[in-house]
Amino acid sequence: MDNNSNKSTTMDLSNIKSMPIRTFWITSIAFFICFFAWFGIVPFMPDVVKDLGLTPNQKWNSIILAVSGTVFARLLIGKLCDKYGPRICYTYLLILGAIPVILIGFVQTPAQFLICRLFIGFIGASFVITQFHTSIMFASNIVGTANATSAGWGNLGGGANRLGMPLIAAAVVSFGVADEVAWRYAMVIAGIIAMTMGVIYYYFTQDTPEGNFSELKKLGKMPTLKKDEESFKNVLKDYRVWILFIVYAASFGMELTVYGTMDDYLQNTFGLTRSTAGNLVLSFALMNIFARTLGGFFGDRFGRLKGLRGRVIFLTIILALEGLMLSIFSLTTSFTMGIIFLIAFSLSVQMAEGATFSVVPFINKKAIGSISGIVGAGGNVGAFLAALLLKSKSAMAETNALASSTGLGEEAMRAAQAAAASNAVSSGYFMIGGFVVLAALASLAIKFSTVDEKSVQTETAISASAPSKFLGTKA
Repeated sequence: MDNNSNKSTTMDLSNIKSMPIRTFWITSIAFFICFFAWFGIVPFMPDVVKDLGLTPNQKWNSIILAVSGTVFARLLIGKLCDKYGPRICYTYLLILGAIPVILIGFVQTPAQFLICRLFIGFIGASFVITQFHTSIMFASNIVGTANATSAGWGNLGGGANRLGMPLIAAAVVSFGVADEVAWRYAMVIAGIIAMTMGVIYYYFTQDTPEGNFSELKKLGKMPTLKKDEESFKNVLKDYRVWILFIVYAASFGMELTVYGTMDDYLQNTFGLTRSTAGNLVLSFALMNIFARTLGGFFGDRFGRLKGLRGRVIFLTIILALEGLMLSIFSLTTSFTMGIIFLIAFSLSVQMAEGATFSVVPFINKKAIGSISGIVGAGGNVGAFLAALLLKSKSAMAETNALASSTGLGEEAMRAAQAAAASNAVSSGYFMIGGFVVLAALASLAIKFSTVDEKSVQTETAISASAPSKFLGTKA
């Protein structure tokens, strides 16, 4: 299927009459809503623990389950996008994914809560569809920027829920609902919003610039099922896909883990209040407004200068910088220096995510969905493994600290526990930073054929006849 002639070569976001631009907005908003609902329960965890009587282990398990469910969903949804198209896949994901979001508002036991969190994690597969949809709507000169921006703005949902969900709960309370159950109503409302977005996606987008997959198949412009299967087998055999899997584990996976543990780390290490620590972490998450876009933008720029190899080189540089910033941060005891290196880490990790998906569309254009699914799943696998590492190190250190400080008083025990947790997580961050640097070096092994390079050069030359625009300005 060749969509090059009708792909958008600009990012003029005010031109909503253009199908690629309209799709960009709708798919970004859909991803935002999915992220908002996926982690919507996080601000309410103290209420949930009290309401359902969750143990510390059950609380940790709920976090791990929410990430684990996404791995399988992302692997599956990519293949489904290649076969049925992003429009139908997103519609079903939003509507079906909204069901566990709504049901979690009715749970009565820890087991029911854990099951709902597992299935809510499936809507994290929305990332794959968003990346697939923007990849086939935008030309090679701007696709990295489009992918990175849609993903970055969608990721904002994971930070916006820290403010949005409490506001929804407060609105519910104003109608006379008790504070202790307001979280239930908030989750139900979030689910209804996601379900509504599914209907909007169906009626206001289409699969490609030329039309929907079903229409193109009737016209003979889509590959057959047999070719699809062969393409997927080739995807699994392509070593570059698995390198990108590791790269995304080292970027998005580490971002999820670090932000998920940073509140407690800032409190234990620098003595911040929970409110201050939470606001700092929220501000770092909000950097997705521009940071991930920068990664895609510079990926496109390096691509114009050095071809596909240039995209890989930029990815290597920014990923290595991410690892170094995290390792240095883990060794910092000064609050001021710590914040400086944490800002540098936040900027580089989000740029690395954008740079990763400035490379993905060029691996195999016949299987963008499958590749996006595998690479996207890498992020959640990385988050899962990193969370297990930090949990094991922290739990053991805290247990030993409490045992050694027994009898010294509650305040002394609390201080010993905080110090032990800080040291354990610091050590974990340093190890994770080292892994990220190794992943950066591994990314240099990604190669492209001369045919691939010439194909992109030809497409770029065609696209050059229309100047690239971003937010209505010339690039």
